[in-house]
Amino acid sequence: MSNKGLSGAVLASAVAAAVMSVNAPTTAQAQAKEKCYGVSLAGENDCKAGAGTTCAGTSTVDYQGNAWTLVPEGTCESMELPDGRTGSLTPLDRDLPEA
Repeated sequence: MSNKGLSGAVLASAVAAAVMSVNAPTTAQAQAKEKCYGVSLAGENDCKAGAGTTCAGTSTVDYQGNAWTLVPEGTCESMELPDGRTGSLTPLDRDLPEA
């Protein structure tokens, strides 16, 4: 094999490795997530913020009980929040915006 053929093979291998690394999920992407209600700050929820709202970024109250954020699986209910609040796997009736 000539040096030219070897260089082409090395280049092809490098390109293939680069493409595979771009498409491979990172540890954070591969980690399981769960919906956690009542843990996001106003405007920073991932989705759902009660009746009449659309989705991401629509919560209007910090720790709004009916708005959720994706968190690493198994961490929701153990998150430490101000004033003894905790996250929940189901919507909460606390810290809701005034109607």
